[in-house]
Amino acid sequence: MNEPFHKTTFHQSHVGADLTVSAIYRDGEREPFLFLHGFGSTKEDYADFVRQGAFDGHPFLAFDAPGCGETHCSDLSKISVSFLAEIALRVADAAGFDRFHLVGHSMGGLAALVLAHQNPDRVVSFVNIKGNLAPEDCFLSRQILDYPDADNERFLNDFVGRIHGSPTFSSALYAASLRSKVRVKAVRPIFESMVDFSDNWDPLPKFLNLPSPKMFMFGEQYATLSYLPALRSYGVRLAEIPHCGHFPMYSNPPAMWREIADFIAAA
Repeated sequence: MNEPFHKTTFHQSHVGADLTVSAIYRDGEREPFLFLHGFGSTKEDYADFVRQGAFDGHPFLAFDAPGCGETHCSDLSKISVSFLAEIALRVADAAGFDRFHLVGHSMGGLAALVLAHQNPDRVVSFVNIKGNLAPEDCFLSRQILDYPDADNERFLNDFVGRIHGSPTFSSALYAASLRSKVRVKAVRPIFESMVDFSDNWDPLPKFLNLPSPKMFMFGEQYATLSYLPALRSYGVRLAEIPHCGHFPMYSNPPAMWREIADFIAAA
């Protein structure tokens, strides 16, 4: 069988933590894509990139973030949004990606914004899939403060229970695999950093001021986000996904891929 993509690993060290980063990739001659998944998800969120004819010839790389999936990190307490952004850039370098289309969801969208803000010349275009742009986006991560518990295992179990019962599309599906996709000791540092960046780093203007073409994707259940008018006024392409909450790759992947393909064609 011809494999549509391949698996590989990248070995990295950063701020005293040793990592073995698990990734999937495809080679090609056109501009590459770098994908960053959200909290509690994995690189496989983006594996169907290879099933989309619109992207034929484009290389891609998706990897498991530290603390998630098959990636090993020797010190999970070191993980933060800036840590995730640095590892993403190093993985892109190791893959030989000079300039690339950048796609990030949720936690990955915030890490991608840090990467793009620090390296704007590397980013051909940026697809931000409900990445954190304001404090209101911390509906998952802020639970580390709203439901404080010194027991990490108990916090994750209760978190999974709350998400499983959420009225938004695909929440139960997402919650069902959380325990197998994220390390318990990674939850607190990731969530605390996401809240800190969302509250204090002022991500919205940094996103608006990026020089590359930008698209912000969100589910119809988040069509009341306060900053959508500002995005529209700055010329950011908005992609509202029907029958969707926070997870277009689970709720409505055909619409997600179609919007990304249309955006890249017009960028």
